[in-house]
Amino acid sequence: MKEIVAMLLSLIGNLGFLMYGMKLMSDGVQKSAGEKLQRTLAMMTGNRFVGLLTGMVITMIIQSSGATTVMVVTFVNAGLLTLTQSVGVIFGANIGTTITAWIVSIFGFNFKISTFAVPILGFGYFFSIIKKGRYKNIAEAVMGFALLFIGLSGLSDLFTDPAKFLWLGPVQSLGGWSIILGFVIGIFFTALLHSSSAFSAIVIALAYNGIVNWEFAAALTLGSNIGSTIDAVLAAAGTSTDAKRSALIHVFFNVFGTLLALIFFKPFLTLVTACTPGGINGNIAIRISMLHTVFKALSAAVFLPLVNPLVRLSQVCIKDKPGQKSDKYTLEFHDTLGKESITAYIMTAEKAIADMTDVVTDMFDRIQIGVKHRNKDFVDEHIEVLKQQEDYCDQMHEQIVKYLVNCEKLPVTAKQVSNLSLMTQVVDELENMSDNCFTTSMLLAKSIEKKMKYQQEDMEQVIPYVELARQFLQFIRININKHLDADKLAMATELENSIDQWRKDLKKVARKRLESGADVKAELVFLDIIRQIEKIGDNCFNISELLTQTL
Repeated sequence: MKEIVAMLLSLIGNLGFLMYGMKLMSDGVQKSAGEKLQRTLAMMTGNRFVGLLTGMVITMIIQSSGATTVMVVTFVNAGLLTLTQSVGVIFGANIGTTITAWIVSIFGFNFKISTFAVPILGFGYFFSIIKKGRYKNIAEAVMGFALLFIGLSGLSDLFTDPAKFLWLGPVQSLGGWSIILGFVIGIFFTALLHSSSAFSAIVIALAYNGIVNWEFAAALTLGSNIGSTIDAVLAAAGTSTDAKRSALIHVFFNVFGTLLALIFFKPFLTLVTACTPGGINGNIAIRISMLHTVFKALSAAVFLPLVNPLVRLSQVCIKDKPGQKSDKYTLEFHDTLGKESITAYIMTAEKAIADMTDVVTDMFDRIQIGVKHRNKDFVDEHIEVLKQQEDYCDQMHEQIVKYLVNCEKLPVTAKQVSNLSLMTQVVDELENMSDNCFTTSMLLAKSIEKKMKYQQEDMEQVIPYVELARQFLQFIRININKHLDADKLAMATELENSIDQWRKDLKKVARKRLESGADVKAELVFLDIIRQIEKIGDNCFNISELLTQTL
């Protein structure tokens, strides 16, 4: 009993070293290069092959297919990626995750790197104290690398005596039932650990020390592929329908691929053995890593041409909710990503701000139609829509600000705190702009319904004034969420000055009309319209100044 307890405690301790080392290594890489990687991931095209390569490379860098897949689900939820675009990335992430098994099998057993693990850990720690910023994150990754091999070395030492594990012999001698049992064990323990890489390291250590045979190790490994989908499933909870479908496709990929491997189990293992240097007599740790890679690569080769059918299948399994196309705007804050993926939260907020800018731009385009034509058709076709858009912007304002406040509660950097504050001010300006657009539309409607008369040549002078404001708004729409340099701020300043000058000239026109006996009410409405357009220009300039402060 004492030996069992001691062995169990040693297993838990070394597994803790292994998993914490993997996490620290992944976190360090993500913190040092995570923002660029995540923005690269979100800038996907519809090309499934580019998506596959991107998902593969990013996962190889951050050492976590779970993190990549969770980011994909989040980006689909935010509308940064379409469901179809996400599929290739998910496939690539599954291939990229095999790099961890290769690191473990090559360095963990072929070299006595554990001898140097403690000095590496100490070096990384002291380097993290001396250096800050990106270098500190790299130092954390180095420390994680050392802890990983300390844990792996401990596991290997724990499993060096096969006599202690004789009870596994009968389990592996049940024929086909052994394969099924190993498969189920792989699913269960990987889901429990939330890490297929950690479970693979255990399997490699068991196989390397002769405790489990090749077929049982293969069954455990195949089962771990299904258990690894747990992170994506949890991340999809409470998200949009397409985000849930993206997680489901991740499950499809692993389940269907694993079932195919089980159906053709013997031929599959023969292929893996043939691909391994030394064949059946080669290093079994290398062979298990090869199994990972061959399985993922073959699955991607089979399913990549079937992206569209997989998408349709996910749509059949997860149907659109009735009334999902609602007039209510919601931006839910999901804490499933964790502190390592703060950039994903910020990018979701940026997408929401860009969407709000599009709504305001459409509102102004409708106003421009009213200024040009100023007839009853404008009132009938656009006023109700503008009212709905203004209400929608109010909802966006409330939801986005709430989301940004939640982002500030995360362990964000000083730079990110500053940018989040600026983003909140930008949203405030957009909401004010939507109010000004709606007020302008109501003034136009009033002038039309009251049949207020203006000289044609006077109204023609308003059109270029409105067009100038439209150009300014388009300038904001193009540059929203970007840092404005001095040249672009100069362009914004020129547009603002031009709008101010036009307003002064139009006020003089209105004053002359009043002096010549024009209708006072009509001229006051005219001046109000001119003033509201200028306010919209002011909103644009305020946003321009805020964008120059982004870091």
